[in-house]
Amino acid sequence: MTKLLCLDDAYLKECSATVTAVDEASKRVQLDQTVFYPTGGGVPCDFGTLSANGSLWKVSDVNKKDGAVWHVLDPASGALPAVGAVVSVQIDWDRRYPLIRMHTATHVFASMMHNRGFAITGNQIGTDQTRVDFNCETGAEKEVLEAGVAAANEQLRQSVELKIYSLPREEALKMPGMVKLADKLPPAVTELRIVEIPGIDTQADGGCHVRNVNEIGQIRLEKIENKGSKNKRVYFSLV
Repeated sequence: MTKLLCLDDAYLKECSATVTAVDEASKRVQLDQTVFYPTGGGVPCDFGTLSANGSLWKVSDVNKKDGAVWHVLDPASGALPAVGAVVSVQIDWDRRYPLIRMHTATHVFASMMHNRGFAITGNQIGTDQTRVDFNCETGAEKEVLEAGVAAANEQLRQSVELKIYSLPREEALKMPGMVKLADKLPPAVTELRIVEIPGIDTQADGGCHVRNVNEIGQIRLEKIENKGSKNKRVYFSLV
């Protein structure tokens, strides 16, 4: 299994790693550790490069399956590094930082909407714009969503440092609001990774976040779409 260094430090931009597996047909490699975040949880993967001995490979996709993290390399970059090769791993920070700002902003917004009876049914984090789907049935969804954005922005004006830790699954799931996705529980593992924004939100989460909410800015509501009688799709950006 690949150690995901980004989950311990989302601000770590590079590391050294050893190639542990190579898939020539799919132009991809596994590493013993990485600073790349693989696609998951509605958050896209990081982009960046691997390099060694004067060779440079662009990483165009990173995905995880059965505990294995695969780094897909641009075919134009040349022959893949061999198993056992030591490579320098570097992410595109200009892509990572907007994504983690958006991700933490989504937690804050979702918490404000959860308090108003809206459960998340899906999301897609983006660098410029993020989409969140809510299951809701109030008869005044637009007004409630606007109030949720205003409440989230009030929280984002504070200086609040995030806390990330693990809890036994059964203990975590007993805590109110730990799961904000409608009809979906976290993976069946014994320990859950918890992302806490003290006084604002606490939930099980496997992604990368900013250190403090004061890095995020303000949420700007861009568009609301109807996706069925009980589902609203919300698009927002950060300013």
